[in-house]
Amino acid sequence: MRHEAMGRPGPGPGRGGGHGHHGHSGDDDAGDGHGWTRGRKFGADDLQLMLLGILEKNPSHGYELIKALGGLSNGFYTPSPGMVYPALTYMEELGYATVELEGSKKRYHLSDAGRAHLDANRDRLALLFAKLKHISRKMEWMRRAWSGEPLQTGPEGEDLATGWVPEYVQVRQALKQALMQRADASPTEQRRIAAILARALADIENNQ
Repeated sequence: MRHEAMGRPGPGPGRGGGHGHHGHSGDDDAGDGHGWTRGRKFGADDLQLMLLGILEKNPSHGYELIKALGGLSNGFYTPSPGMVYPALTYMEELGYATVELEGSKKRYHLSDAGRAHLDANRDRLALLFAKLKHISRKMEWMRRAWSGEPLQTGPEGEDLATGWVPEYVQVRQALKQALMQRADASPTEQRRIAAILARALADIENNQ
């Protein structure tokens, strides 16, 4: 399944960007202000940050950066050239990237200023790349669920393509459905639920 993100980013953070569209399932993800969800735009500043993250590993041409983002998301998020090249131009203007001319082509390199910008945004970049990896796994899971293709499991019952065990997927779906069913809960009930989730979150983070 492949969706090309269309649009053209403006010359500054938070303007423009592509669209990420999730397939329908019980495991749709909620947004958190720095990511993308079904129908939401992928901010230009987030796209620029991910491009810098890729350039940190390998100097690249624009088309190689597009291909890299597509690969990270299993083809689900592939920004158009009309998004990526203006973003690269803007990054060059900011001094975050330098350009090496190879005939009529440009190879982009991460600059010292770009590395400093990455260092200041490591947590945010890690979250963005984690979301791309998650959606890649999710779309593969859904593809096989729709096709009826059996899961290939490992020694602990994990799906070899995603690394997920059925219990993990099922409880995620059940939790999201339970929260949706309580969307009209009273303030008192909302606080009770929030307290439960806060305890679970602390337990998860303390065992990382």
